[in-house]
Amino acid sequence: MNYELICSKVIAVTRLTGNFIRKESMNFDAGAVEFKGLNDMVSYVDKNAEKLLVRNLAKLIPEAGFTTEEETINSKGAVYNWIIDPLDGTTNFIHGVPTYSISIALYEEDKPVVGVVYEINRGEMFYSYKGGDAYLNNKVIKVSSRPGLSDCLLATGFPYYQFEKQAQYMQLLSEMMQKTHGLRRIGSAAVDLAYVACGRFDAFFEYNLNAWDVAAGAFLVQQAGGNILNFAGGDEFLETREILATNGLIDGEILEAIKRSFKS
Repeated sequence: MNYELICSKVIAVTRLTGNFIRKESMNFDAGAVEFKGLNDMVSYVDKNAEKLLVRNLAKLIPEAGFTTEEETINSKGAVYNWIIDPLDGTTNFIHGVPTYSISIALYEEDKPVVGVVYEINRGEMFYSYKGGDAYLNNKVIKVSSRPGLSDCLLATGFPYYQFEKQAQYMQLLSEMMQKTHGLRRIGSAAVDLAYVACGRFDAFFEYNLNAWDVAAGAFLVQQAGGNILNFAGGDEFLETREILATNGLIDGEILEAIKRSFKS
């Protein structure tokens, strides 16, 4: 398979869907919101954007399966599978906060081979493919080279359900606040990971995320020279639903802080 060609076609599909989301944002009615669970919202924009993505991506690799957030389709392909979040940052979108994205990853034999994250409002297209570099709008990107936490800016996400670990998480946040340039909470994990890939953030950590939130962004970080780990330092981040993305230089410091905060 020509991964670069597939990636270029995914970018075109993503732009088309981004145009739809941007147009809908101008007259969006917050009353048209449904709740999938506690603080877990969805709108017709999410669902229609997903249908648009699926329809066009299916043309690229007809035999591929799909894992999608809104479950407009879910199927398992023998070799190829798309992992899609049509609107990562739905809460931001609903409230008119201008940071949300489209996240698309293509897996081949359970390994990522294409990743695209499109931050819609700034028009920033982050992408990579197997055998290539990571890019932002056609420019090669790399993770940061800052070697210690004291010079770093980190990103995270706050739990909005399953609050059993809230106390431990707050302890971790407290330590990171004191040891870094600061913490940011943008509200789109896909964007957070893309920002690690291009060096704006030096690390990102969060738990209780799903595959569609992180599959594309994690691939971007790895392609840009960074590391993707779970909170135990292993690489099973999708299975454990814990992710730590770093520039590869500050892993130890953050993992030690996580261990202190989440010790039993």
